[in-house]
Amino acid sequence: MDRAIVIRPQFPSNRRVIAVSDIHGNLPFFQALMDQIRLSPEDILVLVGDMLEKGQDSLALLRHLMELPRTHTVYPLCGNCDGLVHRFFETDELDEHFFSVYLPQHPESTLRQMAREGGFEQLEDLPRLREDLRRAFPRERTWLASLPTILETEHLIFVHGGIPSLERMEELDRWRCMKNDDFLGQGRSFPKWVIVGHWPVTLYDPNIPSAAPILLRDRKIASIDGGCVLKLDGQLNALILPSEDSEEFSWDAFDGLPVAVALDGQSPSSDSVNVRWGRSGLELLEKGEDTSLCRHLETGRVLPILNRYLRRGPNGLWCEDSTDYALPVSPGDRLTVVASTSQGYLCKKEGRTGWYYGRLSDIL
Repeated sequence: MDRAIVIRPQFPSNRRVIAVSDIHGNLPFFQALMDQIRLSPEDILVLVGDMLEKGQDSLALLRHLMELPRTHTVYPLCGNCDGLVHRFFETDELDEHFFSVYLPQHPESTLRQMAREGGFEQLEDLPRLREDLRRAFPRERTWLASLPTILETEHLIFVHGGIPSLERMEELDRWRCMKNDDFLGQGRSFPKWVIVGHWPVTLYDPNIPSAAPILLRDRKIASIDGGCVLKLDGQLNALILPSEDSEEFSWDAFDGLPVAVALDGQSPSSDSVNVRWGRSGLELLEKGEDTSLCRHLETGRVLPILNRYLRRGPNGLWCEDSTDYALPVSPGDRLTVVASTSQGYLCKKEGRTGWYYGRLSDIL
């Protein structure tokens, strides 16, 4: 068992602390979010893991993050996706998984981006590929190997997946700290704020899909993974504290979606469903032009699903995250537009995804 690596830096007082998790190789989103929050050299930026994988720019993002400490105070932590890349460099213990599953299914992987850049992409001989990557990318390998698991300050804990308690953290299994599914569902509470990513926050609410950070003040947990790259309506979140000893959390986000202004008001749904990953089995009732009427197998709810979200697998029909929630909207509200359909607009407001059935201005 690899044990967790814990660091305990001193954060100077009166410096803004910013936490970002699960960038997943999306360099344009990261740069746009940092511009949006006006990241400065006076800020302290904590990257709460899963910086790499799944997006198209993992290698470019990795190099950007390696250079950022020249001008800014940055603390990157290891997430399970970053850990997979690191483990390929260091050991052959997962080669069967990499050969048969991971690398064939992830053409955007950091490892394959490195291999393409080096001119030696091949998956038949992984030991040779490992040696090629070690030789061609020593700085990147060293950076990955240096990533700690947990960052602790006087009032804050940062860890990608989660921890069982604050006791003997150096003895914890490193991988379980990084890949800790459904952390909020484990009922834990802490004497310090524990800030995590890993589990997209929209998976927690059975009724309303929201990518906004979840702050549980009674349990001192902040969960901030906005589903960047993983979901069309996902976003990259920044959780912001004015100083290390403050509990005045705020947040900002970037989702890259077009923006429009609502011209009509609309009341929110009193009852809705959030069809989430892993609980998304469907029965097709009526095929439509851009949406199809489906029955959600888990709840029995009948709702329209975007045709572009429909998938068919070994266990039958399922969909990307979907909802019948109607957003609360006032005239003049700015909405980001996920999809335009014949029945209305799938939009986002303040991180929440739902339907808007009024008129929109021209997209800004």
